[in-house]
Amino acid sequence: MKKDIETGSDIRVLVDTFYSRVREDNLLAPVFNEVIKDRWPEHLLKMYGFWETVLFGSPAYKGSPFPKHARLPVDQLHFDRWLMLFNQTLDDLFTGEKADEAKWRGGKMAEMFMHKIAYFKTHPEKLMS
Repeated sequence: MKKDIETGSDIRVLVDTFYSRVREDNLLAPVFNEVIKDRWPEHLLKMYGFWETVLFGSPAYKGSPFPKHARLPVDQLHFDRWLMLFNQTLDDLFTGEKADEAKWRGGKMAEMFMHKIAYFKTHPEKLMS
C-alpha cells in the first residue's frame, strides 16, 4: 500500500527512482549524463537536500538551482518528459498531500525553468558567466 512522502528516506526513494528512470530515458539521459558525467552520487545528494527543503522546509539545500540549468540544450519536449517521469514516479510510489504538493511544485519549477532557459537562448547577453 502506498503512503505519503513523510521522511527523508521517502525523499531518497523518490529521487533515486526518478533519476534511475531519467538515466534510462533516450531523450533525457544524454543531456543529464553529458552534464553530470561521473558525479551522480553528488547530484543525488543535492537533490535529496533540494526536495527536503522544498517539501519539508528543512535547511538541507542552499543555493540557487537555476544557474546550472541556464545553458542546457533543452526545450519544451525535454521539460514535458521530465515532468511526465517525475509525476509517474510519484504516482508509482506515493499518495497523499505531500505527493500532490511535489507534483505541483515540480510542474511550477519545470515551467519556470523552461521559460527562463528560452529567454536566455534569445538574450544570451543577459546570462551571467
